[in-house]
Amino acid sequence: MHCYEDLVMCLSCGMILMALGYLVNHKKAQMSYGRHMAPPLPERMVPASVAWFLQEIPALLIPLLLLIASHESSSVGRNLLLGTFCVHYFQRTFVYGLLSRGRPFPLGVMVAAAFFCSLNGSLQGHYLLHCAQFDDQWPANCRYIIGLLLFYIGMAINVHSDYILRNLREPGVVVYRIPTGGLFEYVSGANYLGEIVEWFGYAVATWSLPALSFALFSLSFIGPRAYYHHRFYQENFKDYPKLRKALIPFVF
Repeated sequence: MHCYEDLVMCLSCGMILMALGYLVNHKKAQMSYGRHMAPPLPERMVPASVAWFLQEIPALLIPLLLLIASHESSSVGRNLLLGTFCVHYFQRTFVYGLLSRGRPFPLGVMVAAAFFCSLNGSLQGHYLLHCAQFDDQWPANCRYIIGLLLFYIGMAINVHSDYILRNLREPGVVVYRIPTGGLFEYVSGANYLGEIVEWFGYAVATWSLPALSFALFSLSFIGPRAYYHHRFYQENFKDYPKLRKALIPFVF
């Protein structure tokens, strides 16, 4: 299949512009779902587990369909697609999504997230399968090794932090408690820190504009969310640890 370089460049730059837009309008973006939603709440709400499953699964299925339909692509590109991008979204869809105990999602937010996941899955899959130029020595390149190391460290942090958050309350109970353990001892958004590390590791491993644009988008959206979570804890718990930061240990 032909590489659509112009489209890849356009979508990547568009994602960067979206990231900047979220930074400029971060407060409104954070109020669209979860604990920071402002009244009046939307009438059409979707249970959290259903919403997460439906909005995340396109980012898994679309790259897999592209992979099945692809006849000419590098083995490194295939391995990166399956070993990084798809493994994240498999966990996000079938583990995090189905076990989620959060607040219901507005239907519009779920649809918008599903559209973004479809677009991003198409972009990352097409680039790795048909545009990326990986030679046989790429797996020995320090960028590939360091990138994968960062990705799996970030994924381990993300999965462990989600486990801690999920077990803070019983199913069906929406009561917020102070998370402890793991990187939550240092930051309020340990789960977000893990995911940000994941995608910057993915960007280093692929050394590509599409991956970098997605990493920047993730940082711009969930980075501010970590700050709002941090402020929420400080405002609602008088005994919240004074030395705990929002996103970066000992810094911010």
